[in-house]
Amino acid sequence: MIETNKKFISVRNLIKKFEGRIVLDNINIDIQQGETFVIVGGSGSGKSTLLRTMTGAIRPDQGEVYYDGKDIHSMEEDEMDKFRKRFGMSFQNSALLDFLSVEENVSLPLVEHTRLDQKLISIIAKMKLKLVGLQGFENYQVSQLSGGMRKRVGLARAIAMDPEIVFYDEPTAGLDPVVCAVVDQLILDLTKKLNLTSVVVTHNMESVFRIADRIGMLYKGKMLQVGTKEEIQNSTNPVIQQFIKGEINGPIHLNEDVIDR
Repeated sequence: MIETNKKFISVRNLIKKFEGRIVLDNINIDIQQGETFVIVGGSGSGKSTLLRTMTGAIRPDQGEVYYDGKDIHSMEEDEMDKFRKRFGMSFQNSALLDFLSVEENVSLPLVEHTRLDQKLISIIAKMKLKLVGLQGFENYQVSQLSGGMRKRVGLARAIAMDPEIVFYDEPTAGLDPVVCAVVDQLILDLTKKLNLTSVVVTHNMESVFRIADRIGMLYKGKMLQVGTKEEIQNSTNPVIQQFIKGEINGPIHLNEDVIDR
């Protein structure tokens, strides 16, 4: 549910090239504070590149990414470091450290970016794990966890610093349908309980229609359409219809020359 009409994130005229190939082609989107905005598209459409550009991990060749009116790519490095504390990141492979316990993995951002006492860090980590339904698993090793549990540990770590924004990169990849639904519900619950703005990259259309307030459809580096679930489902664009229905026949060809970025 969108809580406000305030434009929190604005992407303007964004262009990114790799080795002369245009991966993002003049992208313009506005994301409202408190909403769950989902970016969809096939392999090579530019989803991951757009996400990495929005987090400041890579610089665009042209264009800007504004947060509260401030272009992040014009920030000095120390200002960028402060800004990065405002968002959390949930990675596709969870990016957990196997040699650390569950609690230690969740504590990492707090250890690295704060000067809090270790006892307080432990309390915070336990609170975050409780939010994702993993109370009692603090001392488990990552290797002891199922794929779905690892995803939830990744979510707990993403919210460890009480961020305003959480970016999710394929949060349900590799999960069975039931666990996928559990993770989707967690994203919805965390967004509401913690008053987050959530930006999700996925190609799982069942997840998309469960969690999205609005959807942006990327195709060959272009943003074809941004709209609500109903607007995307009723789109007259044949590319969008083929993609959301998973049909073989249509303008999207399986042998298209794409690079998965």
